[in-house]
Parts: sequence; structure tokens; C-alpha cells
Amino acid sequence: MEETEFKQTLHLVMGGKVTDPRSMEFQDPESVHVVGVFSDYDNAVEAWRGNAQRTVDDAEMKYVIVPLHKLLTPDAI
Repeated sequence: MEETEFKQTLHLVMGGKVTDPRSMEFQDPESVHVVGVFSDYDNAVEAWRGNAQRTVDDAEMKYVIVPLHKLLTPDAI
């Protein structure tokens, strides 16, 4: 019998004002809003969507999902 190992996937949701809506350069990195760290992609998307929709009228606001597990273990899938 093959044992399946659970791989934890962490996702950071954060956002703030960017210098250009087409870029990822934040105007003031110290004021970036950290929404939180989520243990699965679906919950991260839900948090991202809520914040992105709340600020949809501000073209300079951008929220993103950062796959932390890929930064912590680059060889992992």
C-alpha cells in the first residue's frame, strides 16, 4: 500500500496602491494591507475576491495571491 504524504500549501493575500495598474510595484510597501495567510488556494481566492471587489473603483489598488509554499520549498509542486 502506498502512503500519500500531505503537502501543506500556504497562500498569502495582500494588496495596496501600485505605481501603475499594469505593474506589481507598490507605491508604499510599508502600507501594504496583509489580508492573511491561508492553508489552501480556495480560501485565499475567497479572501482575495472580497478585497478586490471592495476596491474595484480604485484603479491603483491591487490585491494578489502569493503562493508561499513555492517560495519556502521551490522544488515542490
